Amino acid sequence: ENLTLNYSFNQTEHRDYEIENALDQNVRVGANYNFNFNPIKIEPFKKNDSLFKSQYLKLLKDFNFNLLPTSFSVNADIIRQFNKQKFREIDLTGGNIGLEELFRRNYMFDFQYAINYDVTDALSFNFTASNNNIVRNYFLQDNINGAQDPELDVWDGFFDVGDPNRQYQQLQLNYEVPFSKVPFLQFLRASYAYTGDFQWQKGSDLFGNLTVDGQTYDLGNTIQNSNKHQLNSSIDMTRLYRYVGLVKKTNSTAAKRGVPNPRANQNTPQTTSKSNKAYNTMIDLVTMVKRIQINYSENNGSFLPGYLQTPGFIGTLKPSFGYTFGSQRDIRQLAARNGWLTVFPEFNQQYSERQTKNLDFTVNIEPVSDLKIDLTGGRTYADTYTENFNTTDTNGDGLSNIYNSQIQNTFGNFNISTSLIKTAFGKSDETGSVAFDDFRANRLIIANRLATQAGIDINDPGNLDADGFPIGYGKSNQAVLLPAFLSAYTGKDPGKVKLGAFRDVPIPNWTLKYTGFMKMKWFQKHFNRFSLTHGYSSMYTINQFRTNLNYDPNNPNELDQGGNFRNKTLFSNINLMEQFSPLFKFDMEMKNSLKILAEVRKDRLLSMSFDNNLLTEIKGNEYIVGLGYRIKDVKINSKLAGNRQVIKSDLNMKADLSLRDNKTIIRYLDLNNNQVTSGQTIWSLKYSADYAFSKNLTGIFYFDYSFSEYAISTAFPQTTIRSGLTLRYNFGN
Repeated sequence: ENLTLNYSFNQTEHRDYEIENALDQNVRVGANYNFNFNPIKIEPFKKNDSLFKSQYLKLLKDFNFNLLPTSFSVNADIIRQFNKQKFREIDLTGGNIGLEELFRRNYMFDFQYAINYDVTDALSFNFTASNNNIVRNYFLQDNINGAQDPELDVWDGFFDVGDPNRQYQQLQLNYEVPFSKVPFLQFLRASYAYTGDFQWQKGSDLFGNLTVDGQTYDLGNTIQNSNKHQLNSSIDMTRLYRYVGLVKKTNSTAAKRGVPNPRANQNTPQTTSKSNKAYNTMIDLVTMVKRIQINYSENNGSFLPGYLQTPGFIGTLKPSFGYTFGSQRDIRQLAARNGWLTVFPEFNQQYSERQTKNLDFTVNIEPVSDLKIDLTGGRTYADTYTENFNTTDTNGDGLSNIYNSQIQNTFGNFNISTSLIKTAFGKSDETGSVAFDDFRANRLIIANRLATQAGIDINDPGNLDADGFPIGYGKSNQAVLLPAFLSAYTGKDPGKVKLGAFRDVPIPNWTLKYTGFMKMKWFQKHFNRFSLTHGYSSMYTINQFRTNLNYDPNNPNELDQGGNFRNKTLFSNINLMEQFSPLFKFDMEMKNSLKILAEVRKDRLLSMSFDNNLLTEIKGNEYIVGLGYRIKDVKINSKLAGNRQVIKSDLNMKADLSLRDNKTIIRYLDLNNNQVTSGQTIWSLKYSADYAFSKNLTGIFYFDYSFSEYAISTAFPQTTIRSGLTLRYNFGN
C-alpha cells in the first residue's frame, strides 16, 4: 500500500510603465494511491498426486485461479492556472474607452484509476479509466455574456471537480493457451491478446445550444471505440518429430535397442553406415520443416458524433456495456431509440467504421543440414466506412427516435504476397512485352466469363459491341481489366483465374542460403568460406479502392458513358512488385585471404492505372562484383600512435564494382505504342583501404566513382568522383 501527495504553488506579480498590475498564480495538488493485494491463489487439485498421476491430466492438475485482483491504483490532480492583467490608463480623454481588466483561468481536474487482475497463471487483464474535467465555477451567475467574477482566485471552490471534457477507458486481456500442459500438443505455442478502447469527447460549447427557426438543438458530443485482437502462434516441428519418433539413427541407438551384431569382436560398427545414411537422409526430407510461425491481428473501430449523453465520474456503460469495452455491434438505432442522438435536421458530421486485418507467416525449412530456406508471406486488408446521417424525432418527446442513413462510402487498401516468377524472365522492353500482349488477349476471355456468369448469351451477335466484347463488359471495363492483368503477369490461365480483386491465400516468398560446398574436399582446400544465397519476394497491392457513388443497386444493368456496367467498387490503380534480392549471390573467402563476392539483382514494378488504361513498367537489373584482400603485418614507421615507432598491422582493402540498369516504360493498352519515359545506366566503383595504427586509431582511404547515362536524350550524362582520407579515433576502451 502506498499513498503519495504532491503540492506546488507559485505566484508572480508584475508591473511596468504599460502594465498597472499583472498577477500569475499556478497551483497543482495531486494524490496517488496504490494498493497491492496479498494473492489468494486457489489450486484445488495441486496435491492430489494419487488421482492425477497421468501426464495427460496435467492441465487439470495445474488448474488455478486467484480470488483477489493483483493491484489497484488511483490518481487525482487538481490543476489551476490564473492570470489577470490591468493596463495603465495614461492621458485617457473623454472620447476614449478604457480597457477592462483581463482574466484568464484554466481550471482542470484529472482523475484516473487502474485495476490489474491475474485471474490465473495464464489469464490476466487490466482496466484503466481516466477523466479530464474542466472547472468553470468562476463565471457570474447572472451574466449571459460569460463575464468572470473578478473577486475569485485559484482557491475559491477548490474542490469543485467540474464537468467532463474527455473520458477514456481501456480493457486489456492476455491469455497464454496451455498447450504445454498436454503432452501431444507441447510443440504448439499460442497467445491471445485483446484490447478494447472507449473515448467520450465533449462537443463544442459554441454549438451546445443552437437555435434554428425558433427551436433549440444540441449538436452533442462524440464517442468512439476500438478493439484489437492479436493471435501469435508458433509450431516447433522438431519437438513434434521427436514425439512421434522421427529421429535419426546412430550406432549408439542400435546398441541401446539391443541389436545383435555377430561381428562385435571385429571392431566394426553395429549397423552399416550406408543404411544409417539412407535412413537419415529420408528423415531429413520428411522432417525438413523445422518451425512455423503464424501471426494474425485485427483492428476494428467506430466513431459516432452527435451523442448527447455525459459519462459519470468513474466512467460509463452507455451506449451499451459491450460498446464501452470495444464491441463493434451496431448501436446507432439503440442510441436513437433512447434519444441519445441529436435531432438537428442539418447535422453533417459523419459516422464511420474502420477495420484492418493482417496475417503474416514464416516457415523455416532445412532439407539438409547446410541448406536453409525461409518462406514468408502475408496479407493486409483495411477499409473505412463513412456515412452521413440524421435522427428524426417522431413523437416530439425525444424518445423512440429513428436513425436515418444517408450517403455511404467505403474506401481502403489491400496487399498480399504473390508470385510473378512465371513471367519474370519473359521478353519485355520498349519494343514489346509478351506478358502485355497476353494481357490484351486475356480481356476477351475474362469478358466472356463475366457475361456468361451474368446470364448474357455471348453467342448472340446482338449482345456484342463493335469490338466483339459482350455489351456491358467492354475492353475498358475495370471488372475485365483487373483479372486480365493479374492472369497475364502471374502466368495463370485466364479461363480459371479468380474474377474478383481480392485474394484470400498469400503465396509464399522465399530466401535460400546454401553452405554445403565446404563439405567437399576441393572447397576445403581452397576456401575458408563459400556460400550461395538466393531470395525472391513479390507483392500485389491495391493502393485505394472506394465505393462507386454512381452505382445504383436497384438498376445494376445501367451503363456508363463508355458502355460498361457500373461497378460497385472503383480502383484507381493496382501494383505488382517483384524482386530477386538477390537472384544469386556467391560469397567466398579463399585461403590466401582473398574475398570474392558476385551478385545479381533483378526487380520489376508494374502499375496499372484504371483512370487512363496505362501500364507503367519499371525494370531494373544490377550486377555487383566485390573483391577484398588483407595484407598481413604491414609495417609503417609513424608517430600517429605516439612516439615514433614501427607499427605493424593488417591492411584491409575492398573494392566493389556495380552496374545498375533501370528503365521506365509506359505501355498503351489500346495503341501499339510503348514509350521510355525515364531510366539510367549507372556504373559505380567503390574502393577503400583501412589500417589500424593502434587499438583506437584507424586510417581509412576511400575512392568512389559513379557514372550515369540516362535513357532519354533530354538528360545529360553525369560523373561523380569522391575521394579522401579519414582518421578515426575511438575514445572507448
